[in-house]
Amino acid sequence: MTQRPHVTLSAAMSLDGFLDDASPERLLLSNPADFDRVDQLRAESDAILVGSTTLRRDNPRLLVNAPDRRAAREAAGRAAHPLKVTLSGRGDLAPELRFWHTGGAKLVYSTDQGAGRLRAALDGLAEVVALGHRVHLGAVLDDLGRRGVRRLMVEGGGSVHTQFLSEGLADELQLAVAPLLVGHAAAPRFVNPADFPGGSTRRLRLLEARTVGDVVLLRYAPKESV
Repeated sequence: MTQRPHVTLSAAMSLDGFLDDASPERLLLSNPADFDRVDQLRAESDAILVGSTTLRRDNPRLLVNAPDRRAAREAAGRAAHPLKVTLSGRGDLAPELRFWHTGGAKLVYSTDQGAGRLRAALDGLAEVVALGHRVHLGAVLDDLGRRGVRRLMVEGGGSVHTQFLSEGLADELQLAVAPLLVGHAAAPRFVNPADFPGGSTRRLRLLEARTVGDVVLLRYAPKESV
C-alpha cells in the first residue's frame, strides 16, 4: 500500500480568526521571525500545497527563501525548492500567476473537465493530473505518496484547511496567532463551517505553545484527542 505523506497545515490568523482582511492588499499577520520559521518548514517539506483561491488572491511564489536552506536541500540530493501543488476543479487558473514561473516542478490536480482547460493554459508550465468528476483529497495524497512525497505542507487557504480537517487528513496543525483584530465580515477565515471529526466537544492534543516575537505558535495533532 502506498504511504501517504505526513500532512502539516500551516496558517497565520488574527485573534478573531481571519487569514486576511477584506482590502485588496494582503494583510501581513506574521512577523520576520515567524516568516523565517515558515521558511524552515518549507525547506523541510517535499511538497507545498495551496488552493486555487489563494493563488488568485495572493499570487504567491511559495519558495524557500534562505540561500543556506536551498543549498542544504541540494547537498542532500533534493531540489532547491519543494514540489508546488495546487487544486482546481474548474481549471480556471491563469498562466501569468507567479506560482508557475518560480521554483521547480509544479503539479495541478483537477477534474477530468478542468484538466483539459489547464493542459491548454499551462502547457510547459505544470503537470496536470485528472482525478475524475471531483478532486478528492485522499486521491491527491495517494498520488503524492506514489511520487515519493513524504512531508506535505499545506498553506491554505481556508477552504483547503477546512477540507483537510473535516476529512481527518491532517497530521499536524501549526497555527500562528497574530495580535490583530480584523473584524471584516467579508474577510477569509482560517476555517469555514463544517462537520469536524468528533464534533464541537472534541479537544485536540496540544503539541506545543510558544511565542515567536509578538505571535503565538500553537501546534496541534488533529487526529489525536485528549
